[in-house]
Order: sequence, then structure tokens, then C-alpha cells
Amino acid sequence: MLDAAAMERAHAILDPIAQEYLAMPDVDIGAMFGSEGLRVRGKVFAFVSFQGSLALKLPEARVDELDAAAGTARMVMRERSMREWLIVSPDAPDRWAPLVAEAYVFVDSITP
Repeated sequence: MLDAAAMERAHAILDPIAQEYLAMPDVDIGAMFGSEGLRVRGKVFAFVSFQGSLALKLPEARVDELDAAAGTARMVMRERSMREWLIVSPDAPDRWAPLVAEAYVFVDSITP
């Protein structure tokens, strides 16, 4: 379910972080799961979920490591765990920038 207030709060955290990436070559904003996200060469690496959390694409092993850590959890869509997607709570805003950086490096490395 869409939580507009939570999404607005999440964008207040992500948008300043996003500006740094949008200045980089090959990075833009595009659609992902019905939301807008940061993309490198067309592949999304970070976006705000409908519940107002940060969603990130990371290596499966890193998602395994972070799953259920403070403020983070594996992304679940339609009762299916997503191997390479992590959700970060807006209650852990200090974790957003470093994890966005990790997601960017990962997706940049796997995207031709």
C-alpha cells in the first residue's frame, strides 16, 4: 500500500544523496517497480519503495549479511524474497548514503 507521507520523508533523505550520482556519467532517474529510482546505464540501483523505505540492489551475499540487521531487511515482493534487493528503514538515515554507494558500485560493475 502506498504511504505518501512516508515516501515524502524518504525522498527528503534520498534526494540530496541522489544529486551526487546524477552528476556522474551514465546515471539518471528511471522507473522501477512503479517508483522512480537511480539508474546506471539503464539499470536501477536505488529507489524509494511505496512504504517509504530505501530499496537497493546489492550482491546476494551482502544482502544475506545485512538481512535483519538494525534497520535493514531483504526485500519481499508478493511473498517472494528478492535475492539481490535490500530495504533500509527511513529510521536509519545514516545508513542510506554508504549503502547507495555500495549499490552504485555493484550495479555499475555488472551493467555493460
